[in-house]
Amino acid sequence: MKSYQNLVLLQNLYRRKALGFDYCDPFSVNETTAQEVPKTLEQLADNISTCHLCDLSKSRTQSMSGYGNENAQLMIIDFSVSQTEDSQNAYYSGRSGESLRKMIENVLDLKVDDVYFTHAIKCKALNANIPSPSEFNSCKSYLFSQIEFVKPKVIVTLGDNAYYKVTNEKENFEDVRGHVIDFKKYKLIPIYHPGFLLRNPELKKITLNDLKTIKSCL
Repeated sequence: MKSYQNLVLLQNLYRRKALGFDYCDPFSVNETTAQEVPKTLEQLADNISTCHLCDLSKSRTQSMSGYGNENAQLMIIDFSVSQTEDSQNAYYSGRSGESLRKMIENVLDLKVDDVYFTHAIKCKALNANIPSPSEFNSCKSYLFSQIEFVKPKVIVTLGDNAYYKVTNEKENFEDVRGHVIDFKKYKLIPIYHPGFLLRNPELKKITLNDLKTIKSCL
């Protein structure tokens, strides 16, 4: 409980700092009203929506906690929220999102509602900046809690950044892309990001084979 109280205190400090306060009077945590450790994905999403653990809370339009089947066999993890997703407050938006939708529906023979899709970092980075390591560290517990709640059979990471952050591995991405990797209690398969494929269409045939590998594991 002590560590959770510290989290609540830190969240309140970030809220006040975001409002422009340079100093705040001491306050005590009312344990009867303190937010409980989430027991469901819905409660976790509520925590994410009110999170103030990093500076992205000052600039975000909203937090995007995740979308899809809470009992999905397939969980897809992108690295960060795109400009289009943030502006439309919608998953599978823009050319990259539409490309991902086609992969799911046309190759994996699933609906987007059958999978669970989330981001390693839940808020869009300011302007076109790449999220910092500290911003990911603030979100990391949320991401791994989502994995534990969903308990997917297969995790797919989109692009090298998502793979490196989720696994904390340092291998060359090309050496692991498309491979089935034992990760904790799950099978993890890294693939190219749909946005990268739009810029490099010659790699789509390779990704088609990777998608067939994913399908065979489900």
